[in-house]
Amino acid sequence: MSLVLRQNPSTRNVSRDPYAMARDLLAWDPFFAGRQASAFVPAFEVKETTDAFVLKADLPGVAEADLDIAVHNNVLTVSGARQADERKEGESYVLYERQFGSFSRSFALSDLADGERIEAKLDSGVLTLMIGKKAEAKPRKIALKK
Repeated sequence: MSLVLRQNPSTRNVSRDPYAMARDLLAWDPFFAGRQASAFVPAFEVKETTDAFVLKADLPGVAEADLDIAVHNNVLTVSGARQADERKEGESYVLYERQFGSFSRSFALSDLADGERIEAKLDSGVLTLMIGKKAEAKPRKIALKK
């Protein structure tokens, strides 16, 4: 017989995290309520196709004017900011989980990437970057001589 430890969020093991209950109680304290959750860090994905490298980032609420995309020394940098909504006098939040602020992500480009052939598109809060591959990086067929 063996013992299998299963994590169940509905039950707690206080010996593993003695401060978990204290953190939960602080969520009900008005002093700690309405605080910004954490820094805004957008999620990226990078994939390689036969013709290009494709980067996608979830940037909901980021305006085109607040976005900067640059390549320097074969490093692609995407930076920007998502602005917080203005708070009106007399308003207080019961729950505030949205994230705001500035961000910057850098990616070292592969030797196969052509830094001169980059296209960027922001559509429905998703940034798509297409980085073309250099011609010598693409597979080519070699004919046999007769």
